[in-house]
Amino acid sequence: MNRRTYFRVGTFALAIVLVALLMGWAAHTTWRQVQLLRERLTRVQIESFQIADQFRASLNELDYRLLRYEIHRDSADRDQFLQEWKKLDTWIDVQRPNLTSTSEGEILDQINAAYDYYFSAATNLMHTIETKSSLAESPLAGFENVEGKSQRLIELVYQLANAHGESLNRFLADSQKSLAYLRSLIFSALFLLLLLGAWLATVVYREMITPLRLKLVESRTIIERQEKLASLGMLAAGVAHEIRNPLTAIKACLFMQQKQFKPGTPQFADAELISKEIGRLERIVKDFLRFARPSDPQLVTLAADELLREVQALLSPELAKANIRLALENSASAQVRVDPQQIKQVLINLVQNAADSVGHNGGVTLRTRCDTKRLGDRTIDAVILEVADTGKGIPPEVEKRLFDPFFTTKEGGTGLGLPIASRIVEKHGGALQYQTQLNRGTTFGVVLPRYHE
Repeated sequence: MNRRTYFRVGTFALAIVLVALLMGWAAHTTWRQVQLLRERLTRVQIESFQIADQFRASLNELDYRLLRYEIHRDSADRDQFLQEWKKLDTWIDVQRPNLTSTSEGEILDQINAAYDYYFSAATNLMHTIETKSSLAESPLAGFENVEGKSQRLIELVYQLANAHGESLNRFLADSQKSLAYLRSLIFSALFLLLLLGAWLATVVYREMITPLRLKLVESRTIIERQEKLASLGMLAAGVAHEIRNPLTAIKACLFMQQKQFKPGTPQFADAELISKEIGRLERIVKDFLRFARPSDPQLVTLAADELLREVQALLSPELAKANIRLALENSASAQVRVDPQQIKQVLINLVQNAADSVGHNGGVTLRTRCDTKRLGDRTIDAVILEVADTGKGIPPEVEKRLFDPFFTTKEGGTGLGLPIASRIVEKHGGALQYQTQLNRGTTFGVVLPRYHE
């Protein structure tokens, strides 16, 4: 993974942690606030009953002032009554904004009307006391009328307190429901965060740890393979150099001796056989040298499908003898910088291997496709030259040693074809890859960097 991906994954993980901490803090704060609200509502409910008691005490004080005024005829009691009445009347008006339900408003309207009746009865009583106009309107009868109005007010105030308490209880019940919903929401969000954390861990393992492990295994394999190739290359170069000179001398002597034999004689046939085997040894020596000291590619820019067309034209007649069709698919045009001879050598080797896998009555397909590939520690725009066959596939035991030098399943093969092809492609900055399925076929791909003008 690149640094940008590391940064994005790290930022996402940090965001998850911060959101989890924020939600935990919000849950704790909300819980505390709701608890404080519940305590405050309980106090308000208690205060509503205290107000009822206070109202009853105020009414009793007003009744007491009327009684004193009836007995003593003291104008100070009358003035004190009016002052207390005014305070209580103001209190009734102040309660209006504190109401939270329709029933409370209706009861307060009744209290306001009943209080007016109470004041009217009280003023009538005070007028009767002052004038003593008749026995029918005796102060005692007027006081009983005031007492009745007072009792009615007290009943209404207690009804207001009860209605207020019911409203608060409903509000508290709604608050508890909201709290339960909020708690469920927070727990659900936390559970979701846990799932996101698990998903992040899975992504990190899949996108970071697993590729690193695979890359480590691949790097070890490549290092072992490079060490093996380096050792074998040095050995092959030395052996090829030592064999090449004697082969040249033997070939020259055989040529001189072969002139003395007549065609058709056993000696001439033996000389022909020796000459063929010397030629085979020379090819092996050339492969050794090509494997040990691959030449640097002479790069030119050309269309990738041009290479495939040349290989098709070169090998189609030979494959047709075995009833193998060498097809070229229409592909997107893309340019590459390669050594045409070296890449054609690779493609020819892959096509011949594909034909050997098919045997008879099959097909080999050549195609070009563009893709994004990761080579080493970088991702490139790549052109892939594919050779796909309908053969029997590669068995697992062979697949493990497919690119090992001198390993071959062909009679008379040197086992250097794929190793040489792989080294040629690597010198072009690419890679040789394959996919295989038993009894379904194999596809080899020559991955090359795409050239952009």
